[in-house]
Amino acid sequence: RDAGFEVVYTGLHQTPEEIVEAAIQEDVDMIGLSSLAGAHRYLFPRVVELLKEKGADDIVVCGGGIIPDEDIAKLKEAGIKEIFTPGASLDEIVNWVKENVKPRER
Repeated sequence: RDAGFEVVYTGLHQTPEEIVEAAIQEDVDMIGLSSLAGAHRYLFPRVVELLKEKGADDIVVCGGGIIPDEDIAKLKEAGIKEIFTPGASLDEIVNWVKENVKPRER
């Protein structure tokens, strides 16, 4: 929010289905996912898969959290546009969003 973005926070422990439903309902341009417990290997690609099924695959998906280096390439292959690991600065993330997320055609 401090960077001028409108943020829709869905809360903790949301299923991929709930995340995608909220993203479509709120007409978002990007989904940011966070995982601290290893669920990223399933949850992140599942969100991308559901967006494709719903015809909303123009929504950019990025993620962050405690994600091992060896998982990053696989997540990007699955359609996650960027992964931010611990140590990524807020400025780095904001700049990436500004450069890579454009308003969707509505």
